[in-house]
Amino acid sequence: MSSDDKMQERFGEFLDPSNDESAYGSAEEPLFGSRYTSHDIPKYEFPKKSMAPTVAAQLVRNMHQLDANPRLDMASFVTTWMDSEAEALIAETQAVNIVDTSQYPQCTEMEQRCTQMLAGLWHAPESGKTEGEQRLGTSTIGSSEACMLGGLALKRRWTVARKKAGKPADKPNLILGINAQVCWEKFNQYFEVEGRYVPVELDYPVMSADRIEQYADENTIGVVSMFGSTYNGQFEDVKAFNDKVEELNKKNGWDMKIHVDAASGGFVAPFIYPDLEFDFRLKNVNSVSASGHKYGLVYPGVGWIVWRNRACVDESLIFHVNYLGTDQPSLNLNFSKNANMIVAQYYQFLRLGFEGYQKIMRNLMQVAGHLARGLLDTGHFVLIGGDKGLPVVAFALKTGRKNKEGDDISYDEFDIMDRMKEYHWQLPAYNLPKNAEKQKMLRCVVREDLSYEMATDLVNDMKKCIEWLDHHFIYTEEKLKSLRETFHPKGHPKHHDIGNKRHQAVC
Repeated sequence: MSSDDKMQERFGEFLDPSNDESAYGSAEEPLFGSRYTSHDIPKYEFPKKSMAPTVAAQLVRNMHQLDANPRLDMASFVTTWMDSEAEALIAETQAVNIVDTSQYPQCTEMEQRCTQMLAGLWHAPESGKTEGEQRLGTSTIGSSEACMLGGLALKRRWTVARKKAGKPADKPNLILGINAQVCWEKFNQYFEVEGRYVPVELDYPVMSADRIEQYADENTIGVVSMFGSTYNGQFEDVKAFNDKVEELNKKNGWDMKIHVDAASGGFVAPFIYPDLEFDFRLKNVNSVSASGHKYGLVYPGVGWIVWRNRACVDESLIFHVNYLGTDQPSLNLNFSKNANMIVAQYYQFLRLGFEGYQKIMRNLMQVAGHLARGLLDTGHFVLIGGDKGLPVVAFALKTGRKNKEGDDISYDEFDIMDRMKEYHWQLPAYNLPKNAEKQKMLRCVVREDLSYEMATDLVNDMKKCIEWLDHHFIYTEEKLKSLRETFHPKGHPKHHDIGNKRHQAVC
């Protein structure tokens, strides 16, 4: 078949399309005069016709306006503010596909500079002369992808070593706290690794190094440390993990390593706890990952992982393709990826430097301390977890509280979460993980754009919230069950009038 025939076969029916003017709509039609503003819009079926861009944009904005204000979302660790210069750079580079290194070598260079800066920040050894001694790192869509890569590197090095020794490699396991972020559950499910989850305690809601030994064996591919727990922001003691792993390795002839999931802590600890060893200063740390879009101060869409050196990653995990013009190595789960958040990260590194990040992180800790003090001073709350950690305030209602009239309170942290939405604050309420799951709690993540004054406003709104809840009948499931048992014993009629409103409500 000739090239002309091939062209006709594929493109022939499109070479002379009809000019359907109706698809473009009327230029004179006013925005809110469009039929789409007075009729239902397409939802779950592909629209049959086009509409004017101004109309489509307004319909999208109408939906978005019903979302919460991201800056008042105290649940999220994700960056919600960047300066105008950063936003301009993001807009300028949003069409750049970073995977095409031959076409965008300067964006690729920015990525490499970021990984090298982070390798230095996390005390990775300087690159040696051999290929295996070279520093290695990559950007990712977020820290979840980075964690997947870190886990895969641990699994592959263990598998290769087991097969080389003539031992079975079909039952890998990974040790991590039950407080680990959900991405690790995904890793274990997706890549067929047995997750050995270590329970936590109410008075220490992160994994303890003392528990590692009872979960470890020759099939353990590694240990994961959550350096900044999602539940309360507390750092796990990575140095204690390292010492325990070293002890077990020497005792059993193993070669266990550690991945540090520093999604948030990797951009906090170096600036406010510079002597806290959590990184490559520790012998058995194989890799460190972090979210650029959390305390790296970049909008959502970028994560980072750095390995001690190239020898930590088996070559079989690095793929080479040439269909974009040149040989391009790929060490990612994802392929195409926007360059703009990588560019934004490099901008932040240049703009802020160590000095700027340190000032911001110190400010965040001061605001978090002010918020914690304000909540404690209300007399209604206790803090959950202590020790070093992120600028996060995790707290719970005191037990045995009574309202001003002396009545037992019957609301819980979930009722506070719902009521605080009246003041536009999004505070997450949840239970601690297994072994401490009876403890309900709330969390406030202090980000760059939460000012001291806003924290004061949050405390004042919390006081109003408690005042309202104290004077309304809001029953938890536990309270209702107790009341039913008190007022509705066996044989008790379901519907009757004894003049007691509370009694009638429960019955």
